[in-house]
Amino acid sequence: MSRIAATFERLQAQSRKALIPYVTAGYPYADITPALMHVLVEAGADVIELGVPFSDPSADGPTIQAAGEQALRQGIGLPTVLKQVSQFRQTNNDTPVVLMGYANPIERYDALRHAGAFAEDAAKAGVDGVLVVDYPPQASETLAAQLRQHSIDLIFLLAPTSTEARIQQVAERASGYVYGVSMKGVTGAKTLDTTLVQQMLSRLRRHVHIPIGIGFGIRDASTARTIAQTADAVVIGSWLIESLANKPAAEALAVASDMIRDIRHQLDLDMPEPVRSTKQPSLRT
Repeated sequence: MSRIAATFERLQAQSRKALIPYVTAGYPYADITPALMHVLVEAGADVIELGVPFSDPSADGPTIQAAGEQALRQGIGLPTVLKQVSQFRQTNNDTPVVLMGYANPIERYDALRHAGAFAEDAAKAGVDGVLVVDYPPQASETLAAQLRQHSIDLIFLLAPTSTEARIQQVAERASGYVYGVSMKGVTGAKTLDTTLVQQMLSRLRRHVHIPIGIGFGIRDASTARTIAQTADAVVIGSWLIESLANKPAAEALAVASDMIRDIRHQLDLDMPEPVRSTKQPSLRT
């Protein structure tokens, strides 16, 4: 069983929901990523989405665009991202790591090496899932086959505008979980209608029978809690990235820890009492 499947199975048995923070690799500092990943896990994250910096991130709003541009200026590309996952795996072999990004870096990685090199090296580094924003289901067969050879899940986005045909295509191909986009537009938007999200989830569940996480536009712990009442997971991205800006490394780690700890607490308020933990994880810097 994959780490992603095992994580969702464990959470379901506990009547809990997954908390999935997104961070851009190499932001706000080139070498902070492994420590930041550990801090997020210790604060209550269940899965880490690690953004691969790219120059033309079509689905991302200004916050994640700026984070990616800064990471690129610091020399962070896909090879470095895989090295950072390997560093994280030296002391954490349990938490799933999902790479989220775009097709160009993956295709270039293989072009400079050999077909399937990305899937091979991602597996060696300890990657559990890959979400390629600009690979629709019908264009992803080659990558999907390469990833399957190494037991890596291919995760897809579905949006409120997705047609029934697209939803069915994703349902047939996706593994791990499906990422439900909460609204029309890009990441970081500040208007989220939770009623519409619930309606979208009901529509998706007619076809999708693996966990569904919701991201884009979740900017406070209360909204995360509301979304988690019907979704299997909540994804926190732009809000977290914004909190890291212009801070020394130690302060950025502490702020990230506090944010995720607060969201974890809110998510668990609706869970059965025995599940709630009063133990405060230690902060690793």
